[in-house]
Parts: sequence; C-alpha cells; structure tokens
Amino acid sequence: MVVWVIILKSPREIDRMRKAGCIVYEILCVLRELVRPGVTSFDLERIAAEEAAKRKAKCAFKGYHNYPSSLCCSPNNQVVHGLPTRVQLVSGDILSLDFGILIDDFHGDAAITVPVGDVSALADQLITTTEKSLYAGIEMAVPGNRLGDISFAIQSYVEKKGFSVVRDFVGHGIGKSLHEDPQIPNYGNSGKGVKLKAGMVFAIEPMINEKAPEVRVLDDKWTVVTCDGGLSAHFEHTVAITENGPEILTRI
Repeated sequence: MVVWVIILKSPREIDRMRKAGCIVYEILCVLRELVRPGVTSFDLERIAAEEAAKRKAKCAFKGYHNYPSSLCCSPNNQVVHGLPTRVQLVSGDILSLDFGILIDDFHGDAAITVPVGDVSALADQLITTTEKSLYAGIEMAVPGNRLGDISFAIQSYVEKKGFSVVRDFVGHGIGKSLHEDPQIPNYGNSGKGVKLKAGMVFAIEPMINEKAPEVRVLDDKWTVVTCDGGLSAHFEHTVAITENGPEILTRI
C-alpha cells in the first residue's frame, strides 16, 4: 500500500504559489507567440531564462537532477523532457513547452503544446484533445473527490477521442519542492485513491499520444519519445484545491 505524505498549503502559501504560477504562465505566453517556422528551441530556451530573470524568478528545471536546461522543448514524437536544440522548427511541427520557476520559496509549473505554422487536422485534434482532457481532470479536483476521479476523467476523455494516455510519466504534488506527493496518473479508476482536501496543490499534466501509449528514453537520458514514432502532446497547470473548487494558479 502506498502511503503519501501530502503537504497542505495555507491560504497565505497558496497566495505565494499564485504569484509563481502567474509568472510561469506569462512566460509561456511570451514563448507561444514566438513559435513559428525558422525558430529554434535553443532560442526559446534563452528567452525563457531572460524572462524569468526579469521577474527575479529562478528557473526551476535547470540543475534539477542535473537537467541542463531551463525549458523542456519536446517536438513531434517527443513526449516530455526534450532538450533545446539549434534545429529550426518547420511548418507542420508541434512543440510542447514545459516550464517551471521558483520564487519566494514556492514553485509554479505548467506546459503547453503549440502548432508550428500549418499543422495536420490530426495534430490539431491531438493538441485540442490533450488540452481539454486537462480541464476535464481539473474539474474533478474538488474536496471530497478521490485522486482517481482526476485520473479517470482524463483517461476517459482521451480514449473516447481515439488517442492514448502515457502511463510511464505522471503529474505530481507541488509546493516548496518541485515534485511532492502524490503522484497523479492520467489514467485510473474513479472513486479510488487518496481523498482530496482543500490546501492540496497539484501539477496535473496529461501526456497524450497519437498512437500507442508506450514510450522510451533516448541516450541523452532525458528525452522521452513515443516508441511508434507517433505524435505526442502535453498540457499542464498548477492547481490548488479550495473549498470553492479548483483554482488554476498558472494563469494571468
């Protein structure tokens, strides 16, 4: 039996996490507007670090378990943890951007997937489905529900659309540490798992594949790709569970 040590946040601590979340999302919005053919993920990495410095925030990923970059940039069949490169994006690509910061002792973490130029109808549907599945999961993040209710809502939405849920990587609690208990799978059974309480703060992050769910890690020890070469999309928000329901902290 898994025993989670879940740290509840006070209203004052959630205020500080709201500040962190706002900064994360501001920077992701800046990056999203820059994604176009000819841009490289190395360019986006540099800009993300500059934007964080302007706001006196620390990039949370750089150096975390020796991760070498501030921004995770995962194009096309890369699922998560892609390393920035000098390869130019081309029309038809999709690009997942995952970014986190630390400020005033608390973290914010979010991810978006962005189309590059004109993308296929299938790629567009994958992006839309992944984002909508995130909000389906967030709707279940209310006191009295179970962790499995979040997982089941994401999985059921995705599979009805004909896509698959990555099972090897999951969402997580977040606070003073970037990754806290509990783990939050994007698949599971409703009514199962820990009971949700006000003060919990989760990074909910569906990673959804075009084809099969299986993934593997490349020789760089970081980049996760689909085993079958199919596309993958990723969306994430930091979400506080409150007595009034879920509050998305990673927004402006």
